Amino acid sequence: MGNSRDVTRPTPYPLIGPEDPDPVERVNPAGRAPIVLLCDHAGAAIPRALNGLGLTAAQRADHIAFDPGAAAVTRRLARAFDAPAVLNPYSRLLIDPNRMLDDATSIRVISEDVVIAGNRGLTPADRAARAQCFFQPYHDAAAEAVAAAQIRAAAPAIVSIHSFTPMFKGAVRPWEIGVLWDSDDRIAKPLIQALEARGDLCVGDNQPYSGRDPYGCTIETYAAPQGRPHVLIELRNDVVADDAGADRFAAILADALGPILDDPAL
Repeated sequence: MGNSRDVTRPTPYPLIGPEDPDPVERVNPAGRAPIVLLCDHAGAAIPRALNGLGLTAAQRADHIAFDPGAAAVTRRLARAFDAPAVLNPYSRLLIDPNRMLDDATSIRVISEDVVIAGNRGLTPADRAARAQCFFQPYHDAAAEAVAAAQIRAAAPAIVSIHSFTPMFKGAVRPWEIGVLWDSDDRIAKPLIQALEARGDLCVGDNQPYSGRDPYGCTIETYAAPQGRPHVLIELRNDVVADDAGADRFAAILADALGPILDDPAL
């Protein structure tokens, strides 16, 4: 992602320097489909001012920092559906856009046994600056995209894309795709059926996480309260680790989601 900010102009993002990425990535913002694609954990960027949060390069490139493969699939789906997509290019270790700001896991000091030294001892002002720079711009862009889609459709669909690790705490995760949902199954149930009908995928119904867990923020802000149809899709990150994998799973999801999203009853 390029950065075209004028370095002579004051920035509203005090932690983001001219050499750092912009705080939000918009893909196909003029897309006409009544769908909004959201990718909370698209990137692993950490601004130069925060010195990598004290992490090694390997740790900053690990799943604890972002969702590998999720951004590539999101961008491809935006093209396939002619839909707008909003992606967060900054590491979730700075502040997690899929957690409420008052959640204890919003800014983690430890993530999967890795100590995040740069998150220790943050003051209220430090936390507010993180929210100003890395949380609010993404959510402002998401809200704008949803509002624009609302003009095109009474109830635009919200599709959130994430990825997960093949193994967690010694347990193998066999699912290649997980479909997460709570009480609204308008997209989730037919999507699970379509994916399972292929016969070549291991599909998780509320796996490896559950859409019924109460800790999320994005679906809980832009979809569930308003009754908008929605789904959160989890992709095992090893199957979308390269362009070929991202191409394959974006095509799989486009084929499965297309008829569901085109249904006027949705």
